[in-house]
Amino acid sequence: MRVVVQEDPFDFGNEAEAFASGRHDMGAVVTFTGIVRDLASGDLDAMEIEHYPGMTQKALQTIAAEAVQRWSLGDVLVIHRYGRMTPGEKIMMVATAAPHRKDAFEAAEYLMDYLKSRAPFWKKEYGGSGDSWVAAKDEDEAALDRW
Repeated sequence: MRVVVQEDPFDFGNEAEAFASGRHDMGAVVTFTGIVRDLASGDLDAMEIEHYPGMTQKALQTIAAEAVQRWSLGDVLVIHRYGRMTPGEKIMMVATAAPHRKDAFEAAEYLMDYLKSRAPFWKKEYGGSGDSWVAAKDEDEAALDRW
């Protein structure tokens, strides 16, 4: 299990290949990458993500360990960036490896739902019409109810 919180960009291809390489005991590897998307208005210049380093690392390690306990996983990778990013940049990556695809998919969705709604990150959007903190969305919170 590897959990990384970093400011620098990551190479999705390299990370996915390294994670999946040599997995003779796993039948499924699922990956997901979150990307900064522009606002519907096309007005987003940048997004800045803030966090408290010790608290964030511990929270992400705890949720990754819970996923390993809950599903039959061989491994988990979580990478989440902080700092200033522009549309099109990768924010985060989740990868899960399991003997069977159902566990790999469900665990990846669980981790993504947690990262979207409960992980201790704060996001601020900067655009031509002003700056604003990103508020929690009801649908993101509701997604956690299924777990």
